Amino acid sequence: MRKKQLLFLCLIGLALWASAGEEALPADAPAELPAEAKYIALTFDDGPRRETTAKLLDGLQERGASATFFLVGEEIAGKEDLVERMAAEGHQIGNHTWSHVRLENPEAAEQEIRMTEETLDELLGENGYWLRPPYGLIGEGIETGVPLVKWSVDPRDWERRNTAQVVQAVLRDAEPNSIILLHDIYPTSVEAALQIIDALQKEGYWFVTVEELLCLNGVVAEPEVMYRTGKG
Repeated sequence: MRKKQLLFLCLIGLALWASAGEEALPADAPAELPAEAKYIALTFDDGPRRETTAKLLDGLQERGASATFFLVGEEIAGKEDLVERMAAEGHQIGNHTWSHVRLENPEAAEQEIRMTEETLDELLGENGYWLRPPYGLIGEGIETGVPLVKWSVDPRDWERRNTAQVVQAVLRDAEPNSIILLHDIYPTSVEAALQIIDALQKEGYWFVTVEELLCLNGVVAEPEVMYRTGKG
């Protein structure tokens, strides 16, 4: 039911934008929704990891929340069931390169992207998996063929490794249309994510995928464009 509601809202939003003659919002610019529409996107990098990712998926399912997972290709082997579960439960799956390297050299970067894309294609089918470049950076001349995603809220959970501090940092900065960066490879981050969902759902937020968030903003994502929302 939830997915059908969001799809309906996306279609209505896009129709209104088209009828008004509006173009898609520019990359790296805040996307605006009415104040009463409180949508937010949780994103998780660097997984999957067996224990932590499985616990996160359980928690997301219990709360009716969707998320976006940017996967490191070399981490997928032996955890294919987790990736298939992500897709089956309605989460968005993205590409975080094969070995989490800086995308600087075009030839090496495109190989890193392609290897993970091919792994996901083989496992889930071809779907144009969006890319989050490691460290949010990508060199000039590197072709991805897909939209790119940055973030607007970064609690530096990889550095803090403290659940309470991560929760506090996110709740301080989160606002409608934020894209929150977390890592599902740390137990502290998984626990923080579930506490964040509980707190923000009480405030009326809906947790959606990045693709859904852009759609709800009337944005048709384009290849080679880096998207973010909020103040980041």
